Amino acid sequence: MTSSRLVRFDEMEAPEPEASQPAVVLEGKPQTVTRNFFTDQTEQFFSGIWESTRGKWRVSYSENEFVHMLEGEAILTADGGPAERVKAGDSFVVPAGFQGTWESVTDVKKLYAIFEAS
Repeated sequence: MTSSRLVRFDEMEAPEPEASQPAVVLEGKPQTVTRNFFTDQTEQFFSGIWESTRGKWRVSYSENEFVHMLEGEAILTADGGPAERVKAGDSFVVPAGFQGTWESVTDVKKLYAIFEAS
């Protein structure tokens, strides 16, 4: 969805959520919901709110993702790297090429802004 006006994430009529389950689940039965509020004309940049229930799964990022944690706590562990705990209030970037695991220790809600290079 593109727009020539300011896109607010607190609008009363949020986009329809997309519900899914991560492809490679390692622990639990996590469910995720994505509400994408904005996609630019190139479809390379998009932003919205993502939520997950508890669980742990494999991730492989082809995109650069800015994250601001709104609720909950998660542990991201890069293959061969240290585990990094993030919680509500934290902001960080997951760079393209990151491979490892995402573990939602509690139910999680994050704001995301993603750039997918072609």
